[in-house]
Amino acid sequence: MLDRPENIIPYVVERDPRGERTYDIYSLLLKERIVFLGTGINDQVANAIIAQLLFLDREDPERDINLYINSPGGVITAGLAIYDTMQLIRPDVSTICVGMAASMGTVLLSGGA
Repeated sequence: MLDRPENIIPYVVERDPRGERTYDIYSLLLKERIVFLGTGINDQVANAIIAQLLFLDREDPERDINLYINSPGGVITAGLAIYDTMQLIRPDVSTICVGMAASMGTVLLSGGA
């Protein structure tokens, strides 16, 4: 079944002198301080985005974060929780629209550095 999320998330193999490591693409992006919002915004999505932002703040408060947005919007309170976190954390959060940023997606886009 191709419609199951575990079947459509690409994996990347990274090689170094110690061997190979396989990452799902979202983990590799997070390692590079890139967060991707590619769905409508609800409480579950907001919690995942907020957790990533807080993790990156803890890892290195001096390095900027890039938030890529392709979202039709969604639940206002969930979106505002993401927005508040973007304003709270120490790194600048640069926002980039890829595709669509409508409704709450537009609010998040405009809230970036």
